[in-house]
This record gives sequence, C-alpha cells and structure tokens, in this order.
Amino acid sequence: MTGVIYKVAVPSPLRKSFDYTSTEAIADSCRVRVPFGNRKVVGVVLGAVEQSELPTGKLKPISEVIDRTPLIPANLFKLFIWAADYYQHPIGEALGAVFPARLRKGGDIPTAREPGWALSPHGKGLPADALKNAPRQQQLLNLLQTQGVVGRLQLEAAGLSSAIARELERKGLIEKTRVEPTTTAGSTAASEQSLPLYPQQQRAVAAITPETFGCYLLHGETGSGKTEVYLQAIRKLVEQRKQALLLVPEISLTPQTLDRFRRRFGNAIAALHSGLSDRERALAWEQARTGKASVVIGTRSAVFTPLARPGIIIVDEEHDGSFKQQDGYRYHARDLAVIRGQREGIPVVLGSATPSLESLHNCRQHRYRYLPLTGRAGSANHPEWQILDVKGMQLQQGLSEPLLQALDGTLEAGNQALVFLNRRGFAPTLTCQDCGWIANCHRCDARLTVHRNPNRLICHHCEHRPAFPSSCPFCHSARLAMLGQGTARTEAALQARFPKVPVLRIDRDSTRGKQAMSRMFEQVATGEPCILVGTQMLAKGHHFPEVTLVAIVDADAGLFSPDFRAAEKMSQLIVQVAGRAGRGSKPGRVILQSYHADHPFLQLLSQRGYTAISEQLLRERELAGLPPYAHMAVIRSESHQPADAEEFLRFARQTLEKLRKPQGNLNYLGPLPAPLEKRRGRYRYQLAITASERKTLNRLLFRLCQLLEGASISRKARWSVDVDPQDMS
Repeated sequence: MTGVIYKVAVPSPLRKSFDYTSTEAIADSCRVRVPFGNRKVVGVVLGAVEQSELPTGKLKPISEVIDRTPLIPANLFKLFIWAADYYQHPIGEALGAVFPARLRKGGDIPTAREPGWALSPHGKGLPADALKNAPRQQQLLNLLQTQGVVGRLQLEAAGLSSAIARELERKGLIEKTRVEPTTTAGSTAASEQSLPLYPQQQRAVAAITPETFGCYLLHGETGSGKTEVYLQAIRKLVEQRKQALLLVPEISLTPQTLDRFRRRFGNAIAALHSGLSDRERALAWEQARTGKASVVIGTRSAVFTPLARPGIIIVDEEHDGSFKQQDGYRYHARDLAVIRGQREGIPVVLGSATPSLESLHNCRQHRYRYLPLTGRAGSANHPEWQILDVKGMQLQQGLSEPLLQALDGTLEAGNQALVFLNRRGFAPTLTCQDCGWIANCHRCDARLTVHRNPNRLICHHCEHRPAFPSSCPFCHSARLAMLGQGTARTEAALQARFPKVPVLRIDRDSTRGKQAMSRMFEQVATGEPCILVGTQMLAKGHHFPEVTLVAIVDADAGLFSPDFRAAEKMSQLIVQVAGRAGRGSKPGRVILQSYHADHPFLQLLSQRGYTAISEQLLRERELAGLPPYAHMAVIRSESHQPADAEEFLRFARQTLEKLRKPQGNLNYLGPLPAPLEKRRGRYRYQLAITASERKTLNRLLFRLCQLLEGASISRKARWSVDVDPQDMS
C-alpha cells in the first residue's frame, strides 16, 4: 500500500513543494520529517493530492510525523501560503519563518511546568521580619507570600539568585515545586488603572469596532497618548476573552512600552523577540496559540503568531522601516497584519506620529479610517523649532557654539538634553594628511569607521575589522587624521565640555549588553541633568519627561539622496527625534544644525510639520508615477564579477519584455548598479519594475521566477525579488 500523497514544503531555495507518501492521515500545517537529498529535513504539510507529477514508485515516504494536530488555523495557514506567493519567495523558506526556531528544527512544543519554589508549611508561619538580618532572603520570602510560587525568570526579574532560594530551602522555609512557564522576565500582577482620555482619544477608542474588520490609522503626534488608546482598545477585547497582537519596531528598544503593558495586564502578556532563547520563544508562541496569553507583543515576525481567540492587531510606529524584512523572505509585517485582520474579521490599528505615505494614501482612498490625535496628552505642549545655520561657523567636534550654549542653559536649569547624530563610531573616515590615503573596506564600496576603546576600524556593512594602522600603508606617514563625527566622538566632546554632567551614549555599540539600555534609562528616569547622545535608537517611542532640548546635529542627511523614499524617511526621523522634547510639563525646544538652513524641505518641516511634508511628497509621487500611486518590485542580483550580475538582470528584463509587450502601465528602470555597488565582496545590480495594476505585476513576477530558476544564466549570480521595496540601496 503506497498510502496518501502529500505535498510538503521543505527548506529549499526552490519555489516548489515536494511530494511524499504516508499511510497516516496528516493535517495541513503539521510538521513532518522527510528525506531530502542525502539528509532528513523538517517540512510542513501543505495538503493531500490525488496524484503526483512523478510516478508513484519514485515517491519517498515521510519518515516521521511530528505533529498529530494542526499547529496553525486553516485560514491563517492559507494566508501564509498566499504571502509566500505574493512576495515571490520559496514556500519552504517562507513557512519556516512562521515557526519559532525550536519548532523549525523539529523540536517539541514546551508545555511542561518549570521548576520553581513555594513556601513550606514552616515558612508560611514566619513573621514578616523573621529574616531582617538577611534582607535578600527576606525579599524572596515576601515575594512568595504575595505570589504563591515563583519560577526562574520571576526570580531573576526580582534581582534574586537561585543560591538564595537554595539557602532558604536548606533552612526548610521553602520547597521546590512546578510552575506554569513564564515568558516575560518582568512579569507582575496588573496594578495600573486606565487613565482618563481627552475627547479625541475617546473618539478613537469608540471608533474601533470589535468583532469586525476595519483598518484604522491613528495619526497622533509624539506625546499625544497613542499608547493609552491601544491599552483601552485592547482592554475592551480582553474583557471579552479575546486576544490582542501588538507589533512594535524593536522590542529591545521599547522597554517602557513593555513595562506599561505589564502594569496594565500583568502576567497575561507573552513577548516575542530576538532576545529570548529558543525555548522561551517557543513557550511564548505556544501561550499565544493556546490562548493562555491575552496580549502578545512582538517584533516583525510576530505577525505570523497564531492566536486562539484573535481580537485585534495593533502596529505601533507603522511607518518604521524595520517592519520590512530586508533579506531572505522580504515580507512587510504591517501589510500582512492588515490582510490578516481582514481574513480573521478583526480590527487593525496602525499608529504613528509620522504615517507612511502608503497609509495616508489608503485613508484618502477610504480603505482606512483616519483617527487624528492633534494635541499632546496632559500639560505637555509642542516644542519650539529652530534651524541653526552653521555655514561659516567654527564647529567644535561638529557642534556649534550656539548649540553648546543652549545645552549649557538646559543643564543649568536642571533639565535634560538629547543630541541626535545618526552615525555610530568615533569618526566615519581615517585619512593620511600627507598623501590623501583613505581607509576603505576592501569588500565594500564604503569607508571604514573609526571606533575607540579599543582603537579599531569597522565596516558597518560587512563587519570587516582590520587592525588600526600605526602609519599610512602607502607613504608610511604617521600623520593620520580622523575626519567627521560619530556618536562616540560627540560623546567625548560633550564629556570634555560638561565634565560634571553624565553623558549617556545610546547606539548599537553601547547597548550590546543585555541590561545596558535599561540601566541607562533608569539613570534618565531619575530626572537629574544629563545629556543623551545617540542614533535613531532614541527616536523609537521613548518617553523622557525631563528632556527639554533636542539637538539634531546632521539635519542635512538625506536631502540629496537618490532614493525616492529618502525625503519621507528623513522627515519621519527628524519629527520622531524632535518629539522627545517637551513631553512633560516643561516647554521643549528643537535645534536643527544645518548647512542648508534655507532649504525648502527643512523650512516646510519646521514651520508646518509632517502633514505638510507628506502632502507635498504625495503630489510628487503621483506626478512621477511612484508608490503609492503605482506598484513596484525590484529584482536584485549579485556576483563576484560585475558583468555577471548585470548580464543576469539584462536577461531578466528581456524575459519580462517577451512575457508582456511594452504597455503604458508597465515601466522598467535598469539594470543599474546598486547605490552601494560592492558589498561583502560581491557586486550588486538591480532592476526596478513599476506597474499600475498589482495583479499584472504579480502574475508577471510569478512567470519570471519560474523561467529564471530554470535558466542556466541564473547560476552566474545570486538573485532575489523584492515586492513593495522600502529600501533602494
């Protein structure tokens, strides 16, 4: 008996599924282990078919059925298959992104209770100050008296070690037990009540209709109380025993958001992000899937998390570029969230102070409902903007004297300041003052960035780290100079200028430690005068009520970029950073240092804000026939030989033109070198395609991928398809 034929998606770069047989009945979305080449891999069952393109005798049997029941609801599984087709990605790799790493490898779903501790009968009878001479042991006793049992993560969250628990166990005061798995180290009981809403917030919460699909764009400036709208919209659904999914750009950068949700919903939260171990992530995924977690908070890939009782999806900072996967499976979590909400019949809320042009356009087309929040919550007011023309000024490590004086006045008044510079490292360029040599990366078309403590050169594109030279490799001169400013150099300059005030640098280098950012934010939360220096990590939703001055040092970045999205991204970043000023009761001020102070873009942004900028950019996009008024895809190729990468895309364009004769609704640009042509030792080219109809473009790309996979020229270059690209670099 050959059994039933099943289509199985396996992790493979081929855009197809593979047929296997089994005598067992296997449901869709179940994991199986199958032979593939000379190894066994974990695949996902797509469904049973009556016959295969191959003779039945040549089909291999499924080696092992891992799951006996479906892991993903049928309607959600169909969405994930649709998404793989839409983004033109191999089905096996796309479905692999749906599962946590532990499950992708064939591991079990962790459901067993974890080791924990509880009070012993003797410990329950102790007075509250019985161990006052051992405060840490007393702290653990108090924790157990209030919570009953604690697990490892709860112990760590309280700053206690397992050694303290073992000592109390030795004394017979506590005993080992088993506890429900905990997925959030900061788990607490709900303690915070809902805040009073001002009228626009009330209208926004009331407008979000539960139990039916609708997409809502919550456009509220920084500090307008968007999070409270999220919390109260979620509360309505949770009280109906529904679940909420909240997507945030980078969970490690928004500890304040997590803490606020924990205070409101307590242990009902599951967090999904890259900082978790494989087991912790699988636990959170399972708590969401089974409905044990009422609120699921996660980054981009959390959009694939199944929910037992879906009630609402919220995408915070919906404009943020991190929602778009930039390599491999190039999906956009925001867009998938909207389609998922539609298929599951639940509301979707997109929130931002600087909405993407796509979302604003969808509001104009009445696809989304526009919910404005025009004021700041509480007593906070809009910050005052100033463009500081630095042409002809003598700068001190990139900082002008008027800016330094403004910082001095802010600190003397007992307030905090934020200096924004979106460039990591000490200096972006190392050069020889005698022969003009510049330290470039030999693997990328980019300069090596100087880092200090210790001295080193790093390429921020490929992480190549050559030794710091003691002299010029060409003329052997020792007169090496570091040009330009990075966050580390700005930090050092500010420390020298303000030696009595803490200068806290927040960028990818300074926050690598697990608790580094939390410790810095704790220092800021004291309210004592300090200066924050950092990159765009500081722009992502943080609430600093004592920051009254925001200084943007490189306000000109992006003014002359070839990327058609550059102006949109730049204005969003500036407005988001500026929004950190004046969020408390004290007035805020924003200073933009610029060599192009009279540039119309900066003038319009400072005088009329993001809304005016977005209206202008939409008019420009419409005239140019660019997204959101057209649909775009970019085919990318890369090879060690530039001619091979270009030749592949030339073949791709010729194939496209044969598939569909040139018409007014289809346009090509390229093949052209990518803006960063060489990266990681490979030369990169791209071909952009725009179409007025999405279906036309999708059908064309599907046929093209089939033909490219079978073409011999595809062996000369790596290639990929990026549908709805957000980055043209």
